[in-house]
Parts: sequence; C-alpha cells; structure tokens
Amino acid sequence: MASLMAIVALSIDALLPALPDIANDLNVTDVSKNQLLITMIFLGLGIGQLIFGPLSDSFGRKPIIYTGFILFVIASIVCVMTNSFEMMIFGRILQGVGLAAPRTISISMVRDTYSGDYMARVMSIVVMVFILVPVVAPTIGQFLITFFDWHSIFNLNLIYGCLVMFWFWKKQPETLPENKRTKLSVGLFVNGTKEFLKHQSAIVYTLISGFITGSFMVYLSTSQQIFEHQYKLADLFPYIFASLAISIGFATFLNSALVVRFGMKKIAKTAAIAFCAISIFYVILFHNGTNPDLSVLVMFFALQFIAIGFLFGNLRSLAMEPVGHIAGVGAAINGFVSTIMAVPIANFIGSYVTDSVLPLFIGFSVCGVISVLMMFLVKQKTASSIEETV
Repeated sequence: MASLMAIVALSIDALLPALPDIANDLNVTDVSKNQLLITMIFLGLGIGQLIFGPLSDSFGRKPIIYTGFILFVIASIVCVMTNSFEMMIFGRILQGVGLAAPRTISISMVRDTYSGDYMARVMSIVVMVFILVPVVAPTIGQFLITFFDWHSIFNLNLIYGCLVMFWFWKKQPETLPENKRTKLSVGLFVNGTKEFLKHQSAIVYTLISGFITGSFMVYLSTSQQIFEHQYKLADLFPYIFASLAISIGFATFLNSALVVRFGMKKIAKTAAIAFCAISIFYVILFHNGTNPDLSVLVMFFALQFIAIGFLFGNLRSLAMEPVGHIAGVGAAINGFVSTIMAVPIANFIGSYVTDSVLPLFIGFSVCGVISVLMMFLVKQKTASSIEETV
C-alpha cells in the first residue's frame, strides 16, 4: 500500500528541481506558473478519486488500480512528448486522474482489512513511507537532470510504477470479495453520498483534511521558488527539502506507536492546536514580511510539519471510521472533497508567495484556526446530542 501511494509522491516531488528547466524548454516566462505543474496533478487526483472509488466497490480493488495505472502511463507519455506548456498541464492533470486509483483504493484496502485505532496505526505506517519518498525524490530528480534532462524523471516514474504493479499483482490479494461488492448503478454513488452525509464526523474531518492539505500544498508548490529564488540556494534545495520531509516521516512514525494508546481523536486535536500555534507565532515574529535566517525558517517549517505528520493519517482515518461499509465511495468522497478544496487554497495563497515566506505562514494560520474550530464544534454538537438523548 505504501509503495502504491509512493508513486504519487515520486511523480510530484522528483519533478521539483526540474521546474525551471521545464519552464525554459516550454517557453514559460512567469515563474509563478511553475506552481501549476504541482497543483494540477492534485486536481486530477481529486477528480480521479470520485471515479475510481465507486468503481472499486463494484469491480474489486485490484482491477481498478490496474486501470488507473494504464491511464498514468498514457499521461506520462503525453508529458514527455509535448512541446506545449498547456499540454504539459493537461498531461499532469491526466497523471493525477490515473494516480487517483492507487492512492484512493490503497486506503480502501486498508479499511477493508482494519478498523478503529489499529486502522489509524496501519495508516500511519503507510503514510510514513509515503511521506519519506520526498526525502530522496528531489535529490533523485536533481541527479537525473544533472546527467540527463527532465524527461528522464518521467521515465523513472514509469519504471518504478511498473515494478510496483508487478509486485502488487504477485503478492497482494484482493481485499473485497465478490459477495461484498455492490452492483454498479447510477444510484450507487448517489446512495453512497447520501450515506456519507449522514455521518457528521466524516464530513467535518474531510473538510479539515482539505484545509490542512491545501496549506501544505502551498509549501509543495512554492518550495522550489522559496529556496532557489528567495534564498538563492538552488544547489541545496533537494537537501533542505529532504530534511524537512524527515520531520513529517518522524511524526507519522511516532503516531503509529502512540495512536493505539492515546486514540486518534486526541492526537489529531493536539496536533491541530500545535499547527495553529506555530504558524501564528511565526506571523507575529515576522509580520513585516522580512524573511528570517535560513536556520530559523527551517526550524519553523520542521515544527509545522511535525504537527502535519500527526494530522494526515489520523484525519483520514477519522473520516473513514464511520463509513467502512461504503469504503470505496467513502474514500472517493473524502479524497475528492479534500483535494478539490486544497487546489484553490494552494493556488490562491501561492500567488502571494513572491518575495516573502510570510503569506505561506498566514495561510497555515488561517487554515489551522478554521480546522481547530471545526474540531471543537463537532465535539460540542456531539456532546449536546448525547445530552438531548439522555
């Protein structure tokens, strides 16, 4: 499951060092447009999840993952062969649609097999490996463009993907037996959506995932611009990016050990409060827009990403916990809503990250405050409902 999701991370992060080269080859003069090569793959991920999730409930998990991967191969060929930036954007969206199958259905397969806090533990381990891919991906991308060119990054993604698919085919059993599959119909997704909407916690944690993912996506799409243009550290960018990715991996590893003991709700709430506090503290210290020393910025990013590491796996697990009986549709709705929310959030905030990191942390603060408020509101509403019942 981690290797399936890693295809997504590799397709995003390995390309980061190559953004200037792609822009030069495709005659892109506006540096900020480079962000679209990152954010648009997330748009495709959001759309694809809505398609492949329900299909996997009807046809099984494995056939749909194969279908998505074939679409990813076609999209990668489009990206490699094009001379147009617009066609490259189309290819990245199509890549995202194809990658939505392994990304979403891997979560459904975990939910097919586990539940409760133990599911959160397994999910944390999967997410930990998934997030550790960015530790090496930019360095690999930098190596490839140094000795070859940016086309080789897409070729590497295809080779890795084929190896994972072969392993998946040989070793991973189907987790949704035929007697538990739902018949494909027009009403399948409609009925699944109605069922999803009955569960307030699923809705709230899906929306929170959107805010947290959106704020983090701003960092993904602007990190190359921040470190290479604002801090003039083009050569060190892969290593800085890798060191920060380790902080997320470390947090998800700790979460896998702590979640069974303390519970995913308590950990998620604590992490959300910390996420808010760290970003607000940065905004107070550097409200004039002046970028701090690199070591200070990296420290703030590391603390911020540790909080995110505790949030990612738990938020997804909290949203999926009440909808295990419609895991495919549930994962699709959760992924679609959170991703479709995240893309405009990232594009809006990212447009302000030009000569200062401050807008990024303002975005963290706003998204964090909204998330914390939603967590407390859902708790209060649940508590009042219990009182009414009594």
